[in-house]
Amino acid sequence: MLNEREQDIITRWNDFYLKPRAGSVQEQRKRLVDYFEEFNANPPAIGAYHAAVQLKAGLTADIAVPKGNGPHPVVIYIHGGAWTLGSPATHRKLVKQFAEAGYLTIAPDYRLAPENEFPAGFDDCVFTAHWAAKNAKRYAGDASRMAMGGDSAGGNLTAAVLPALASSQRAPKFKAAILIYGAFDFAGLVKMAPEAAEPLAKAYLGSNYPAYLDDPRVSPIRAIKPGAMPPSFIIAGTADGIAGESRTIAEAMNRAGIENELHILEDMPHAFMQMTELSACREGLRLMFDFLKRHV
Repeated sequence: MLNEREQDIITRWNDFYLKPRAGSVQEQRKRLVDYFEEFNANPPAIGAYHAAVQLKAGLTADIAVPKGNGPHPVVIYIHGGAWTLGSPATHRKLVKQFAEAGYLTIAPDYRLAPENEFPAGFDDCVFTAHWAAKNAKRYAGDASRMAMGGDSAGGNLTAAVLPALASSQRAPKFKAAILIYGAFDFAGLVKMAPEAAEPLAKAYLGSNYPAYLDDPRVSPIRAIKPGAMPPSFIIAGTADGIAGESRTIAEAMNRAGIENELHILEDMPHAFMQMTELSACREGLRLMFDFLKRHV
């Protein structure tokens, strides 16, 4: 049962999220940063936070270092934002919560659409995985214990990148995946809810729309087969319009024999895992870090 404060948080979020304002993509990005200032307040104390570390020309990442000497297990965290919005700044508190839990956390500021159409963002996340494997030790990280995760578009990218890495002998290996209310069957969403999904697909894919909708790097449900993913933690809320995507990918993993843990939390909307004033967010974080502790 939601208390009055929780109801207010969710009502205000739904008004912001479900009723988008007109404006340029740059204006929308600024509004998102401003909105999440409330949820990024009072971050936990960690060992160090390095903003905008250059991984290569045109790609930076924020790196959150846990307290202590390490070596720390590593999490690559891919932020959400419909492939067009968001940055490590919009997710800074969550990134620091990973570090507080003991994980060297690398959050890439991957290229966004529509300026950078697919596969630019996907390629940046693949590069980040290779960079982390080679450079985690510089920040007291242990590259033999790595996980990758993300929310919303970041969940989609996580589920797309990991099978691509698993198919390469030279790619780093990951011990766990964190899939937070992701969109895993983009092609299916466009068919079921074209008014909402098609504009996002066109923005993300650009000149590759609609040809790449069924590409497993875009609709990663197509990539699920034995060995494609490490053990996966999947979470969403019943008040999220795309919660079915989490159920669907869990079912696909079950058929493929991929270990997974699915949690659908009552009354929770999209983005709730950034709202620590919600008791369900705190429970989701507890479940997530318990899963990581057991697998990484």
